[in-house]
Amino acid sequence: MTERYFNTKSVHFYSKDKAENKSKARPIYQTSAFVFEDLEDMEQYFTGEKPYLYSRYGNPNTDDLGKGVALLEEAEDGIATSSGMSAILAGVFAVCKSGDHIVAAVDVYGGTYQLFASELAKYGVETSFVNMNGNWTEAIRENTALIYTESITNPLVRVEELEAITQEAKERKIAVMVDNTFATPYLLQPYSLGADLVIHSATKYIGGHSDVTAGVLVGSAELIAKARASMINAGSNLSPFEAWLACRGLKTLALRMERQSSNAQSLATALSEHPYVTQVYYPQGVSEKGNGAMLSVEFKEDVHIETFFASLDWIKIAPTLAGVETSVSYPLRTSHRSVPKEVREALGIGKQLVRVSVGVEDERDLVASFEAAIAKSL
Repeated sequence: MTERYFNTKSVHFYSKDKAENKSKARPIYQTSAFVFEDLEDMEQYFTGEKPYLYSRYGNPNTDDLGKGVALLEEAEDGIATSSGMSAILAGVFAVCKSGDHIVAAVDVYGGTYQLFASELAKYGVETSFVNMNGNWTEAIRENTALIYTESITNPLVRVEELEAITQEAKERKIAVMVDNTFATPYLLQPYSLGADLVIHSATKYIGGHSDVTAGVLVGSAELIAKARASMINAGSNLSPFEAWLACRGLKTLALRMERQSSNAQSLATALSEHPYVTQVYYPQGVSEKGNGAMLSVEFKEDVHIETFFASLDWIKIAPTLAGVETSVSYPLRTSHRSVPKEVREALGIGKQLVRVSVGVEDERDLVASFEAAIAKSL
């Protein structure tokens, strides 16, 4: 088949409908199990001749999501999970066992930091958190099985040097897993840059409308098969309806990211010139398509943070990101609340830092709203 461009693949990622009455919209297979004509018919599931038995094991809607994101990431296969965190866990289980060691970027999402530092440690998997811009290879041990980072970090939007990391890892025969949530496959495709596994919190840009909680893990067929087995055993599968919603969002990913990235660039430029802004964290050179829709702003002490949040008018305060509506969050008290204080301070996550998830509104309204909120909070 002729290779298609991204915008076409993001709309036409479904497998062909073989039903007698073909629906233009993908049906929702809202069922816990599938039925069979007789025992011989059921046996065909176990011999691989039929794809579905029980929705915890697999469902057409969840397969659509996993394979759809894998297509956009140019990966061999993918699975949908109950959240971004469960996608990370499925990836870790596919690679690591008790006694193994992980090297992770220190500036990852706070929930990820907590998972690695606290939960995995209970099961004998130790993690070293390192500055990936520094001499991170010094943290590698004989039992290091995985290197973990984010393509664009949360919340200070540092762009990771993925090609250098994956090249070093391959030389040492260590797997690499990358959280590509902020960039999305529209901007970056870590698997094509050498990553073994790529995860998405599909709650964010894949779903795109703040109405679904889901995760996706993509990678090589071998690792995804292992991850799928772990997901089934752990019961971290995604429901059919949630998968259907995320797939509906996936169809407009390119359109949303184009607009949201453009708006974010305009807002970042305007705020960087504001006299009461110390620094704007917004990446450059991420992709020829844009630099993403996430930025963080550090305000001067003159700005009273509580008043700023209360003065934002139509812009929502939320602990999450990536919807079509612009929202702001406070990393110190939300996403990175559980990260040790000394780590937060070293990263620069302080009381004057605000994370902004830019939506699809008119950029002039965005800039005006932020400027008005700053003025009220002086």
